[in-house]
Amino acid sequence: MSTLDVRADVFTAPVLPPTSPPVFDFDVAIVGLGYVGLPTALAYRANGSRVLALDASSRRLRTIAARGADLLDSDRARLDAALREPASFRLTGDASELSRAAAIVVCVPTPVDHQQVPDLAPLRAACATVVAAARPGQVIMLTSTTYVGCTHDLVEQPLRERGFEIGRDVFVTFSAERIDPGNAGFAQEEVPRVVGGATPQCQEEGVRLLSRYAARVHRVSSLATAEMTKLLENTFRAVNIALANEFADICGALDVPVTEVIEAASTKPYGFMAFYPGPGVGGHCIPCDPHYLLWQLKALHVDAGVITEAMTRIAARPRRVVDRIRDLLGRAGKGTLGTRILIVGVTYKPDVADLRESPALEIIDALIDAGAEVQYVDTHAPHIHLDSGRERDSLPDPAAFHPDVVLVHTRHHDCDLSWLDGEAVVLDGTYRSSDIAGRVLL
Repeated sequence: MSTLDVRADVFTAPVLPPTSPPVFDFDVAIVGLGYVGLPTALAYRANGSRVLALDASSRRLRTIAARGADLLDSDRARLDAALREPASFRLTGDASELSRAAAIVVCVPTPVDHQQVPDLAPLRAACATVVAAARPGQVIMLTSTTYVGCTHDLVEQPLRERGFEIGRDVFVTFSAERIDPGNAGFAQEEVPRVVGGATPQCQEEGVRLLSRYAARVHRVSSLATAEMTKLLENTFRAVNIALANEFADICGALDVPVTEVIEAASTKPYGFMAFYPGPGVGGHCIPCDPHYLLWQLKALHVDAGVITEAMTRIAARPRRVVDRIRDLLGRAGKGTLGTRILIVGVTYKPDVADLRESPALEIIDALIDAGAEVQYVDTHAPHIHLDSGRERDSLPDPAAFHPDVVLVHTRHHDCDLSWLDGEAVVLDGTYRSSDIAGRVLL
């Protein structure tokens, strides 16, 4: 995911009272063209909007222009069409062009650092740039997941300090993104959006902006309510994934097939939602977003024990995988020193090239630190950089590596495991590769 890192004082549009309705060259500007921003820009453009697509990374802009971005096939087709019509889809790295758009949508990442502390630097920089470029008549929408009150702190209040009257001169809204990278089952247009505004008129302008492509928009009473809604969505998922992982461990101890249990429970038409265990959680949602809430609650001295424990368990899951591999080797009378271990799939989910917060990266580093010889195979990630500074390339011929242990971490649809010969211990971190003979589970 790219970030916008532009000094707020590079460009500041003067606040001038409009003498006539403002005229804009673009209907919407998208700030940040990563896994959320680019599909959002393409959805707006496909539904008739003139789009200004902004990213501070020239490398990212070149990748998009060369049609090399990781996208669903449907979005790839949209990108091809958009690039053929530069009058309605302009790629740029010039933040001063934001003043040309009737609406500005901020789609930059909100990660956490290695201590799970929110890193607001990308969002602060993006918001400061947007505020500096703002002009009367614009709608400004924040979509990045963040703490409650962030839109007020980073957008609304700075605009007031510039002399704008919120709800009359400019319109401030929040509507968290709802994009699941790699999932073609939910088109952007079909996913309802939740929107809150700094004022009632801000809310209505936000609804109008989202309705350019979204079939359904749900209004909430405030910016804070909209911000908290997104935190609940992803915290709900985090807690339930932690529970699914715990149930997997319990079922393993009792010799009960956990996936069969989950599928059976899923037949209940109410009160149950299926979550599946795995080797860990990646991406910039579940491993990160709940920490924005916990960080804010800590300052308020508010206890959130369930959430805290769930996030602790999620963070510990990759180490659980490493311990399981050590246990399997120990039962075979072996240690990790010199053992050849192959990781199948290193992206955080199937069929995407997204390595953000992927548990596989931590697992690989930990196994190497333990003395193992570790390689991987992944058609979606030909090269990886680990936190330790180590680098690895995907093996062209995994069979030639002759692994002692194979960890199935992420199984893409194009993943060919026909080379498995039964010699290696296969640890199925997905819990769903039942076609592999002799597999063992975490």
